[in-house]
Amino acid sequence: MLMRTDPFRDLDRLAQQLTGPGTWSRPSPMPMDAYREGDAYVVAFDLPGVGSDAIDIDVERNMLTVRAERRPAAKADDVQMDLSERPLGVFSRQIVLADTLDIERIRADYDAGVLTLRIPIAERAKPRKISIGVGSGRKEVPG
Repeated sequence: MLMRTDPFRDLDRLAQQLTGPGTWSRPSPMPMDAYREGDAYVVAFDLPGVGSDAIDIDVERNMLTVRAERRPAAKADDVQMDLSERPLGVFSRQIVLADTLDIERIRADYDAGVLTLRIPIAERAKPRKISIGVGSGRKEVPG
C-alpha cells in the first residue's frame, strides 16, 4: 500500500474526477515550454506514458495542433488498483505560429516522454544587411 503526504494532490484528483478524463471532443491541456534556440523556435510538450503512435501533429495554415492519448495499461484480471493518479484520456494543445517560421521544415522528436518540435526561422525573417550604393553618376538638375 502507498501512503501520500501531499495535501494538494487530493484537490487535483477531485478536480479531475469532476471534469473527467480528456476526450477527443474536449481534450485536457498538456504542459509545454517554448523558446528560441539559434535559428529555430523550440516547443517541448510533456507526454509521459504516451506511445509515439498515440501522438498526432498537424499544421494547417499557421495553426499547430498536437494531440495525444494516454491509454490505460493492460492489467491482469487479478490486479487490484490501490491508487490511480496518472491522468488518462486525450490531451491537446494548439499554437498559432508566426509567419516568420518555416512550417514546411518542422522536425519532431520524442524521447523520455517529451515531444520536442523544432521550427526553423524562415530565411525571409532573418536579419540581413542592406548595402548602400554610392556615386551612381547622377547629375543634379537646377530647379
